[in-house]
Amino acid sequence: MPLDEVTDIWDRLFGAQPDPPSWLVVLTALLALAVVVVRGPWRVARNAITIAHEGGHALAALLTGRRLRGVRLHSDTSGLTLSAGRPTGLGMAVTLACGYIAPSLVGLGGAFLLGGNHITLLLWVTVLLLLAMLIMIRNPYGVFSVLVTGAVVFGVSWFGSPQVQAIFAYLAIWFLLIGGVRPVGELQTLRSRGRLPDSDADQLARVTHVPGLLWVGFFGLVSLVALVVGGYLLADPILSAAGITN
Repeated sequence: MPLDEVTDIWDRLFGAQPDPPSWLVVLTALLALAVVVVRGPWRVARNAITIAHEGGHALAALLTGRRLRGVRLHSDTSGLTLSAGRPTGLGMAVTLACGYIAPSLVGLGGAFLLGGNHITLLLWVTVLLLLAMLIMIRNPYGVFSVLVTGAVVFGVSWFGSPQVQAIFAYLAIWFLLIGGVRPVGELQTLRSRGRLPDSDADQLARVTHVPGLLWVGFFGLVSLVALVVGGYLLADPILSAAGITN
């Protein structure tokens, strides 16, 4: 590959894009909120939350020394991550705890990149993470879901104009930040009705002897803090224009 092409790719990847206009930040936030709140769009878009959720379990399992056996994603937006190791202890607890907070933490990481105007870098990192996730998938629907998501992100990153990339990136990160909160509420609703006895929170309760409700509270607190901090980072162009921040 010629040096000038390598330099061009490097500049595209690590170069900073201009600050987005205020309307883009506000519009994408409202669109993401609508997707999370409205039942129909949420049922489809929730697949992205599930990918991040199961990815959180898988990464935690690997980092704590457990043997990852695979990840399954289902068409009803549920998922399952299987790992081998001690059924109790720190590794198991961390693995269980990282699912519900993963979408929010991924969104927070993305907000930091967008705060530095690294839109293209964010999109390419997302593609790499999805490729890594693909290696761990063990069922056809899961492969299809990750491939489609990765193809969309790659298409936007490679063929999209700077404005299209900005709209897509801000919409995706707002969605992860806002959408990371809703499953925690759904979790507690199902638990209160006795319909989810083996939820992550209840498994954590058995492993750690800490009540499941406290674990739900922990999931909710992390998600809300990520939303507030990430939202502040994403709204920085608006705040700067208003003279609130430097």
